[in-house]
Amino acid sequence: MMMRGLDTLAAAMRIRVLAKYLGVFGLALALMAAVPAGAALLLGHAGFAWRAAIVALALAGSGFVLFRLEAPALVRQSEAMAVTALGFALGGAAMAWPFTAAGLPFIDALFESVSAITTTGLSTAGPATDLPRAMLFARAWMQWCGGLAIIILAFVLMLGPGAAARRLTLSDTAPEDLASGTLARGRRLLVVYAGLTAAGMVLLWALGASPFDAAVHALSSLSTGGFSSRDDSVAGLGGHAIQAAVALLFLLGAISFSLQFRAWRTGPMTLLRDGGFLALITAAAVVCLLVILAEWLAGATAGPGLVADAAFLALSAQTTTGFQTGAPADLAPASKLVLIGAMTVGGDVGSTAGGIKIFRLLVILRLLQLLFARTCMPRHAVADTRIGGRSLAADDIALALGIVALFAATILLSWYCFLAAGHDPLDSLFDVASAIGTVGLSTGIAGPELDAPLKFVLVLDMLMGRLEILAVLVLAYPRSWFGSRARAS
Repeated sequence: MMMRGLDTLAAAMRIRVLAKYLGVFGLALALMAAVPAGAALLLGHAGFAWRAAIVALALAGSGFVLFRLEAPALVRQSEAMAVTALGFALGGAAMAWPFTAAGLPFIDALFESVSAITTTGLSTAGPATDLPRAMLFARAWMQWCGGLAIIILAFVLMLGPGAAARRLTLSDTAPEDLASGTLARGRRLLVVYAGLTAAGMVLLWALGASPFDAAVHALSSLSTGGFSSRDDSVAGLGGHAIQAAVALLFLLGAISFSLQFRAWRTGPMTLLRDGGFLALITAAAVVCLLVILAEWLAGATAGPGLVADAAFLALSAQTTTGFQTGAPADLAPASKLVLIGAMTVGGDVGSTAGGIKIFRLLVILRLLQLLFARTCMPRHAVADTRIGGRSLAADDIALALGIVALFAATILLSWYCFLAAGHDPLDSLFDVASAIGTVGLSTGIAGPELDAPLKFVLVLDMLMGRLEILAVLVLAYPRSWFGSRARAS
């Protein structure tokens, strides 16, 4: 009976709506492709430039045609999820062709492109010094766009205020957070994002990084992407001052941009009163202490160097950035396990960070607290589920539990593929968690020698992790396409 009710209520996605708003996404992707095309010309890589220019023109032309389609203004949640999933997949697939100009096989070019647009940072292209500077810039630029700019530009600036913009941002935050659907708020968030990036470029340059390195690392830091222009990530940029500046940038990227805007207007105490921000800093501190303990027990020399490296790595994992000052493959097994947990949890909602988000971890912990509390309460007592003064609705709790379950299932299925191929259990779990959490840290399994089918598994993991899995699964859900025809019209 319940399934019959679902059949009655389910509404099929409307192809015209999908096409129109995918066209909007395509226009934003065209701009994303046009900037690397121009940069490649300036950097002297004509092969990359003309490929990226053709992609930009194709996306702009098809996007403009689709955008002009007449379609209902009301966008259903399933349609919003489908458009966003298709948009990210389209962007990753389209930009794979320009990356073949660096001599990469198509599977590696696709891997780099998807890793870039999903703000992951894993690479199978080999050392960064072997890649053209045009490709290094394009990866960082795509991470910056994939972090926030694509969605804000496409669905707030182009569509303006309204229900369609609110749906298509797929925000899982409170109404006052990321991309609430108002044109003014969307512009403010984009200004904050771009302003912090520009300030980061200037700061890194002032601290001694070359202009090119400063641009690449600022773009990939604020987007919590982690692609570097150097083989040794940020270790070779300079001293501890530059590393601290990079850490500050990706920490800002993992904090809700709406919260940062409010803190800028009302003072820093706004940050300290926010439960999500405090939980993020606390989680990173705990991860840092556990990594220091694990490395010390494994024989590492205690000292400032160990503390600095552990703090940087812990913050990089917790914010799902992926920058590193040392090789994760050299870490003790206990440290890897701790970082797997940090990468899976991730950063704040309304930020560019990946993972299940720290807010959902707080929901799980709150539910566990209530479970124990109820053992000491009267049977008919009512316990309010609140986090940071905000009462959680049943839908909020269900969504949090559902996302956590989907992440866990996806990790297990992907891990199975690597285990079946004979890879080291802990190292393969580390790289799978890194891909799904859109982090970019690797023990070395994700590399040029990885079998093509496993590279494709990680490509799917990165896409699903960026879209929190549910948006991808909507495409495979039969009722999304074969629901009630009456409601779909």
